[in-house]
Amino acid sequence: MKLHMQSIHFDADQKLLDFIKKKSTKLDTYFDRIIDGEVFLRLDKDEHMENKIVEIKLNIPGSSLFVKEQGRTFESATDLAIEGLQRQLKKFKEKQLEKRKVV
Repeated sequence: MKLHMQSIHFDADQKLLDFIKKKSTKLDTYFDRIIDGEVFLRLDKDEHMENKIVEIKLNIPGSSLFVKEQGRTFESATDLAIEGLQRQLKKFKEKQLEKRKVV
């Protein structure tokens, strides 16, 4: 899966980018026809400790999936986002299988 990563208003280090890439490649086990994805990393201007935001958009045939998570670190927000995408991919795959059964 091809993944485009953008860090907005800061420079993400290579270690963080590698972590996100490693986590996102596991999504192929849930749905193997993922076309590509976009990852946006943002720092919120909030005073709260949970000011790291990770947004992931996956393009799949006929649709796209999106998740936005906020956390204390980019790593924890990425974990939450990947879990959300796993649920969305499972649900999408189930719907595809149901459509095939009806036809």
